[in-house]
Amino acid sequence: MKLLALEASQNAYYYLSRYQQIVDFGADLFVLNGIGTDDLWRADRYRRAGGKHVDDLIRHAKAWHAEENFDGVFTFSESAVVALPVVATALGLPNIGVEAARTSRNKLIMRQAHERGGAAHPRFRFVTDLDAALRAAEDFGYPVIVKPTLGCSSNFVFRVDDADQLRERYRQAYEGIDRMSWYNMAAGGLALGPHGLLVESFLDGHEHLIEALVWDDEVYLGSIVDRVTVEGDTFDDDVHHAPTALTAEQVADVHAVVTAGVRAQGLNRSVLHAEVRFHGDKPYLLEIAVRPGGGGLDFMARLSADYDPIKAMMDVACGVKPQVHHYRPTDVHTAAMCLLCEGGTIESIGVPPEVADAEELFYLKFLARPGDVIRRPPHGNNILGGIGAVGTSFDDAMRVATDLAGKIEVQLAHQQLDR
Repeated sequence: MKLLALEASQNAYYYLSRYQQIVDFGADLFVLNGIGTDDLWRADRYRRAGGKHVDDLIRHAKAWHAEENFDGVFTFSESAVVALPVVATALGLPNIGVEAARTSRNKLIMRQAHERGGAAHPRFRFVTDLDAALRAAEDFGYPVIVKPTLGCSSNFVFRVDDADQLRERYRQAYEGIDRMSWYNMAAGGLALGPHGLLVESFLDGHEHLIEALVWDDEVYLGSIVDRVTVEGDTFDDDVHHAPTALTAEQVADVHAVVTAGVRAQGLNRSVLHAEVRFHGDKPYLLEIAVRPGGGGLDFMARLSADYDPIKAMMDVACGVKPQVHHYRPTDVHTAAMCLLCEGGTIESIGVPPEVADAEELFYLKFLARPGDVIRRPPHGNNILGGIGAVGTSFDDAMRVATDLAGKIEVQLAHQQLDR
């Protein structure tokens, strides 16, 4: 299997460990970045287009494909999901199509598709100024959610409890969305849909993250992870547990709403990362992305449900049906959490051997390096990294993960100012 990985703008070294997984699974991996560092991947299997316009990506991809005859092309990056089918089509390789990709990237277009397709979703409104946001909140009732249409990783996503808070959060989000890395890393020359803010009604129940697959209109829930964070007015997405505590009836309801959303988004063969949240006793869609989920969700899927979203993505990229089954949890309990620190410039990160060598540890990844700037809400939503551990129960796994995280030492050279 010969695969081409694609990013318009390199997201630091975030996907390096996942690229290595693909090699470990036996694939011959080549990486094409529009803009990137010179040391990301093996020199004989790494190229840069010298620009992030989609025409540059197509030109370089076609030339390389003529030399190597790739079996498939894929991306891990939310910023590249619309560019991917454009490039794949130019190479004559399997892909989901540009319209389905755009629907799965832009939250407004996604919500409109869910509305047309009858997939349960929060009430929503695209707002172009503060007055429109205030009217939407008044109509929906507080609390409400403010979020970007082209965001990712909860950047500039706020829960708002009253009109005064909305005035503050709307200003922060409006001023921040143009500098979001996930927006700026997208390829040029593509129509991504409206770039702005949504106001949505608040869903007051529990939240779940799902690694899934659709193949010829059948949706498989590979793994279900419970989000167990106590929330404030920002969303750090920082504590997860698997296997899920949902009942069999609730899992069936989740399967039904994800299936409705997948069909509404025009997806037929794709890996999926779905997020649902209950309101009362009913699950509603937050989003369905067309890539594997980030962080340690792939590890949690393997351990807690015997499903591998990375292997599934490799097969889908080549037009081959993955080995997959409907949700079937194991007896392994996993707990994972984001590693957070204060905002500022990283000076050093220290990981003692008792953390690095812990037998319960299944995941430890740092997204920041010394010299990187961490921006915390309301200025951004950067995280230090993530950590995950196994245990005999959720409480046991969570205790281990928390204990290991507490032993990691982070020094800041400069702290973020909140003004």
